[in-house]
Amino acid sequence: METIMIVDDEKNYPLILSAILEEEGFESLTANSGREALDILKQSDVDLVLTDMKMPSMDGIELLEHIKTADPELPVIMMTAHGSVDKAVEAMQKGAYSYVLKPFENERLVLYVNKAIAMYRVVKENRRLRDAVESQYSFGNIIGKSKAMQDVFEIIRKVAPANATVLIEGESGTGKELVAKSIHFNGPRRDKPFVAVNCSALAESLLESELFGHEKGAFTGAIAMKKGRFELANGGTLFLDEIGELSPNLQIKLLRVLQEKVFERVGGVKPVAVDIRIIAATNKTLKDEMQEGRFREDLFYRLNVVHIVLPPLKQRLADIRPLVDHFLKKYAGENNSAKPLTGINQEVERLFHDYNWPGNVRELENVIERAMVLCQDNQITVEGLPKEFKNSVYNTLHIEGIPADAKLDETLAMIEKKMLQRALKLTDNVQSKAAELLGVGKSGLNWKIKKFKLDTSPKH
Repeated sequence: METIMIVDDEKNYPLILSAILEEEGFESLTANSGREALDILKQSDVDLVLTDMKMPSMDGIELLEHIKTADPELPVIMMTAHGSVDKAVEAMQKGAYSYVLKPFENERLVLYVNKAIAMYRVVKENRRLRDAVESQYSFGNIIGKSKAMQDVFEIIRKVAPANATVLIEGESGTGKELVAKSIHFNGPRRDKPFVAVNCSALAESLLESELFGHEKGAFTGAIAMKKGRFELANGGTLFLDEIGELSPNLQIKLLRVLQEKVFERVGGVKPVAVDIRIIAATNKTLKDEMQEGRFREDLFYRLNVVHIVLPPLKQRLADIRPLVDHFLKKYAGENNSAKPLTGINQEVERLFHDYNWPGNVRELENVIERAMVLCQDNQITVEGLPKEFKNSVYNTLHIEGIPADAKLDETLAMIEKKMLQRALKLTDNVQSKAAELLGVGKSGLNWKIKKFKLDTSPKH
């Protein structure tokens, strides 16, 4: 139910209007002066202000100016006598939604109120959606407590408010688009479009039209003019994923847009100007591609103003557990799971840390989602892991990698030492937890630590 504030210095008038509007299903607040109205606005959520124009101390125009400073989108309807139409026009120029002339018919007032309220519902829904998007791509929702990811967050914080071009490099599945969206939605262009295009998904001819648009009749099937991604992103951010796959011809055209901020549609001759921020991403190392002659040097330096390298998951093992917890929570909500999953058991955690994760975070998310469907307990166990994953992780432990002349005692001691080092690392050198993880007693663990002369000093 929406709330309307009625402001009029005549004591009874707000009460009369309040009764009319409450019959229409609205809640109402009343004030007899502009100052009183402003005090109420500081403490209450209001969807519409209905104010008289002529009031002592603070008139309707001044009240309107205060309201629009605090919330430019809150609708205000002015009530005025016939002799003050000029003032009403001034109010409209300063942002009033509309005005009604006294005396007015109740039906006419209700009509104006309903239109203003309907407009403000759309405004609030847009705010809600924008806030949801910004929350989704805020730094806090990119999961990572490792030093490598904290370094990435620091770069995002610094580059988001700027307008510099950003190049993101990293293996597939490391979250390059998520970082690009975080930069956009935490920057000054957050209210403008974020447009993404995968440069490897289309053939060169189709990609050129997709990027720059085309004029009617530019080629067979071009039955109408079409705007490309550059125009659709005007004012906002264009995310060029897999930029390393661009053909030499499109590299030249992209370089021109970066330099001159203009381009022509396919089949067109009229320059189209755009104001966009470019964020590019690739799973290749563009510097190597440049040195091999597959990527233009001038374009590389245009894109590489700010460079972000996303580490693969195998280099940020400290992030596995928080990522697992995040995906458990995410898919429990999406699948309306009746059985609460409390996490993963120790054997699964060991497998997750042993695995190479060629698909990175995306692969981990897929494994967790599938395991949540397959597992029968309140924890993810090895039995609940997808068969393909278990085959992959066990196949990474190749006995053929051990030299044929290796001595059994030496090999077992080497494996034992590595397992001890890993358990201590996973538990931040808390020996009781490491013993539990390995399934040994505390005294036995202590003896082995001394045997291998392992460093167990606290890590900071």
